[in-house]
Amino acid sequence: MENLFWIGFAGALVAGLFAVLQAKKVLSYSEGNEKMRKIAGSIRAGANAYLKQQYTTVSKVFAVVFIILVVIAFAGDGKILSKFTPFAFLTGGIWSMLAGYIGMKIATNSNARTAHAASESLDHGLRVAFSSGSVMGFTVVGLGILDITLWFYILHGIFGIDDPIQLGNIMVMNGMGASFMALFARVGGGIYTKAADVGADLVGKVEAGIPEDDPRNPATIADNVGDNVGDVAGMGADLYESYVGSILATFALGAVGGYGWGGLLLPVALAVCGILCSIIGSFLVKTKEHASQKALLRSLRTGTYSAAILSAIFAAPLTYFILGNWGVYIAILCGLAGGCAIGYFTEYYTSDTYKPTQDLAAASETGSATIIIGGISLGLKSTMASILIVAAAVIISYFAAGGSTTIVDQAGAFTEAFNRGLYGIGVAGVGMLSTLGITLATDAYGPVADNAGGIAQMSGMPEDVRRRTDALDSLGNTTAATGKGFAIGSASLTALALLVSYVDIVQARAVEVLNFTLTSPTVLVGMFIGAMLTFVFSAFTMGAVQRAAESIVVEVRRQFREIAGIMEYKADPDYASCVSLCTKGALREMVAPALLAIVVPIVTGLTLGPTGVVGFLGGVSVTGFALAVFMSNAGGAWDNAKKYIESGHHGGKGSKQHKAAVVGDTVGDPFKDTAGPSLNILIKLCSTVSIVFSGLTVSFYRIGLL
Repeated sequence: MENLFWIGFAGALVAGLFAVLQAKKVLSYSEGNEKMRKIAGSIRAGANAYLKQQYTTVSKVFAVVFIILVVIAFAGDGKILSKFTPFAFLTGGIWSMLAGYIGMKIATNSNARTAHAASESLDHGLRVAFSSGSVMGFTVVGLGILDITLWFYILHGIFGIDDPIQLGNIMVMNGMGASFMALFARVGGGIYTKAADVGADLVGKVEAGIPEDDPRNPATIADNVGDNVGDVAGMGADLYESYVGSILATFALGAVGGYGWGGLLLPVALAVCGILCSIIGSFLVKTKEHASQKALLRSLRTGTYSAAILSAIFAAPLTYFILGNWGVYIAILCGLAGGCAIGYFTEYYTSDTYKPTQDLAAASETGSATIIIGGISLGLKSTMASILIVAAAVIISYFAAGGSTTIVDQAGAFTEAFNRGLYGIGVAGVGMLSTLGITLATDAYGPVADNAGGIAQMSGMPEDVRRRTDALDSLGNTTAATGKGFAIGSASLTALALLVSYVDIVQARAVEVLNFTLTSPTVLVGMFIGAMLTFVFSAFTMGAVQRAAESIVVEVRRQFREIAGIMEYKADPDYASCVSLCTKGALREMVAPALLAIVVPIVTGLTLGPTGVVGFLGGVSVTGFALAVFMSNAGGAWDNAKKYIESGHHGGKGSKQHKAAVVGDTVGDPFKDTAGPSLNILIKLCSTVSIVFSGLTVSFYRIGLL
C-alpha cells in the first residue's frame, strides 16, 4: 500500500491545474470602467499592504518558536521532540500562509469583474464570483494534499521510516505550523475586517444615514479591504489547517488501529476522490435572472450535494480495495451526511429565506435591544442541531468501524477494537471535509460578491446592479456561515482523534498506567481550565475588535466634522487613514490571543501533568465547539436580518427598524468573523501543541517535578 501514495501528487496536480484554469477564466473578464478599476486598485493595494505587514510580524514569532523547537528536539536527541517537527512546523505555516495569500490575490482581482458581470446578468455575476471562490477552494485542497504527500515521502522514502505507527505519530505533529499560522491569519484578519465594518456602519449608516459602501464614508475602502484579508486570506489559512489537520489526525489513528499502511492511505485517497467530485459539482452551479434567495441557495446546493453524493459512491470501492472493511465506509458516509446536515441547519438558522431570521428581523420593530436578545437566543438554540449531528456521527462511525465498549485491556492499554472505532471517527472527519474544494468555493465567493456590491455603490452603477450584488452578498452570508459550520464540525471530530493520539503517545512514554478517568482531580481541573480558555480567548478577540473599531469611529466622525464638503461630494474622504488605523490595530492586537493557544497547553502540562492536559483538551473541545457554533450562527442571522430589512421589509432602508438591525449586525460582526471562526483553530492548535510538547510534559512527570 505504501507504493500508492503517489496518488496524492496526482490529486494535488489536478486541483492546481483546475485552480489555474479558473483564475485565467476570471482574469479574462472586464474590470469595468476606469472608476471601477481605480476603486478595485485601492482595495488591492490596501490588502497587499496589510498582508505584507502581517507576514512580517508573524515571521518573527515563527522564528522564535522554530528556535525553541530546534533546541528541544536536538538537546533531547529526538527523544522529547522529533527532529523533524521544527521543519514541519515551518513548512506547515508557509503552506497555510500561501493558501490564504493566493485566495486573497484572486479575490481582489475578481471584485470589479463580478460587479461588471452583474451589470449583464445575475447568473454571470454568480459565475464570476464562484469561479473566484473556486480558485481559493482548489488551491487549499491542492496545497494541503501536496504538503501531506511530500512529508510522507520525505519520512518514508528518504529517511526510511518503515513503521506506520511511528510515521503516523510524527506526521500528526506537522499540523502545528498550519494551525499557528491559521490562528494569526483568522484573528488578525478578523480584527481588521470587523473594526472597519463596525466603524463604517455605526457612523455612516446609523449616525449619518448614508448607504452602505457610500463613497462619502472614510471607512468604506478599509471595510472592503477587510473582506479580503479576513474573510478570504484568513479563511483560506483556516480551512487549509482544518483539511490538513483532519487527514493527519486520521493518519495517527490508522496505524494503531491495526490497518497498517492502508489506514494511512485511505484518507489521502478520499481527499483525492473529493477533489475530482468537487470539480464535477462546480460545473453544476448556475442560476437565472431574477432568481429568489431560495433559488440561489438551491443552485449552490446542487453543486455541493452532487459532489457529496459522488464522493459517497466512489468511496465504496476505494474503502473496499484499501481496507476491505465496509464498517469504515459507513463511517465515511456519516461524515459526508453529517457535513451536509450541518450545512442545511446552518442555512436554516442564518438565511433570510427561513423563519428564524425573518422572526429576528421582525424583532427590530421594538428596537435594538430586542433584536440583540433575539439574535443571542437564536444562536444558542442553533447549537442543538450541530451538536446532535456530530454526536450521532461519532457514535455511529465508532461502532460501525469496529469499536466496542471495552476501552482498555488488563494492562491498561487501549484495545484494538477501541482504536479501530476511533479510526472510524477520524475518517468521518475526513469524509466531512473531502469535498472542501467546492464547499470552500461557495464560502470564498461571498466576500467577492460583497466587494462587488461596494464597488457598484461607490462607482455609481445602476440600482439594478446593486440589487443583483446584494442578492449574491446575502447568499454569501449564508454560505460563509455554512463553511464555518463545516470547519467547526470537523474540528470537533479531529480534536477527539488528536486527544486520543495524545493519550497514546504519553502512555507509551510513561512508566506506569496513567489515570485519565473523570474522577481524577487533575483531569477535572484541566477541564475547567480548557473551558475557561475558550471564554478568555473570545474575550481577547472581541475586545480587540472593540478597541480597533473605536479608533475607526473616532476617525470617521473627525473627518465628517473637519473635512468640509464630504457630504455634498465636494471633497474626498481620507480613506488611507482608516486603512492605516485598521492595519495597526489588527497587528497590535492579534499576538496576545494567538500566544494563549501556545502557552496555556504547555503550562497546563508542566503543572498538572499528562492527565491534566487530557482534561484540558476535553474542556477546550466541548466548550469551544458549542461557543463557536453559537457565535457563528448568531452573527450570520443578525447580518441577514439586516439584509432582509434592506430588501423592503419592516420599513426598509433608512427606517428605525433598519437602524436597529444595523446595531444588531455590528454586534454580530465580531461574533461570526473574528471570535467564532477562530475557536475551531484554537481547539486543534491546543491539541497539536500538546502532542508536540508531550515529551516535555512526560519528562517533568517522570523526574518527579509534578
